[in-house]
Amino acid sequence: MTDIPEGHPCPPVLGLFQKRIEGDDALLRLAKLRFEEAGLGAEFHAGTTDELDHLLGFRPATPLPSVAHLPRWIDIFDNNHRQLIMEFAQSSKDRIFGLVVHDQEGADSRMDDYISLLRGIDSWLQETGGPFIFIEYAHGLDPDVFCNLFEKIQDLDRISCCVDIGHLAIRQVREVFGRSHPGLDVCSLGPDTPELPHLMDDLQAAAHAVPAMALEVIARLCHIGKRIHFHLHDGHPLSTASPFGVSDHLSFSARIPLPFAYRGRYSLGPIFGPAGLAEIVRLSLRLLGSEKVTFSIEVHPEGGSLPLGEASNLFRRWTDRGNAERMNHWLRLLQENGRLVQKICKEGTTLETA
Repeated sequence: MTDIPEGHPCPPVLGLFQKRIEGDDALLRLAKLRFEEAGLGAEFHAGTTDELDHLLGFRPATPLPSVAHLPRWIDIFDNNHRQLIMEFAQSSKDRIFGLVVHDQEGADSRMDDYISLLRGIDSWLQETGGPFIFIEYAHGLDPDVFCNLFEKIQDLDRISCCVDIGHLAIRQVREVFGRSHPGLDVCSLGPDTPELPHLMDDLQAAAHAVPAMALEVIARLCHIGKRIHFHLHDGHPLSTASPFGVSDHLSFSARIPLPFAYRGRYSLGPIFGPAGLAEIVRLSLRLLGSEKVTFSIEVHPEGGSLPLGEASNLFRRWTDRGNAERMNHWLRLLQENGRLVQKICKEGTTLETA
């Protein structure tokens, strides 16, 4: 296991490290360069141990730990899938600080079995010196069930939680909006929905209620006292039908376009924004301290391109550098969001709501 360096001025801030845009390994060399510029560690997405080995060859030369995010389809109830988790842990234990595995759909109805399997994995990790396993909030479980799980396994040494604030936010905004509009999924709304202008007040009221709800969940998990890995990204129900194409994995500075004016503006800010992000970061640091927290920026590409500048030499063999410039634009988003988190950690800067 790769440890977090002692005396680091703030908790490690990582970023999503993968291509996500078509091209050869020059894109990974560009990512390595941009991560090093911003002082970011890497969270690798890998489907096989060979793929992880390949990605680790481009690991940024920073003193920060790396995390590997395993495939969404992994089912801890499946013995073959548990063996795959152990293969990842065994092959990367001296190079990776933690492995992220999604929580289990249907775990609320099989909680005793789920906990038993996690205890078995934890025992094996302790015997072999494997990395941490962070169970990510990903399948929209009732947050109370998710918190109960970690309260019941707080004695496990190598297994803790990954709080994905974007996934948590979308689950909560759906719940709040659904109370006043039963049967209507807020994430199904789009610019062409005829009723949208009349639903905006309720939609935004639900979105504005989410940050406080998310803080309650995070505080409850922090009070357990275990190490927590955070996935940081923003979201908004209407971004599904926007150029972003998804309801979350947005930058904290994103703007969601509207086809009509709402309260004098033709766009909306995301659920958290910089101010909401600052509250989450500060709360986690106050309750856990920097030694028990890692943050990872999980912002996805939002379109756009950015000239390569001094990095052009990485793409000498490319005749069309369009995808390289799109990758460069996305890496700039990761840098900007990563630096924002670093600034909050180091300075405690008061941020105004956008």
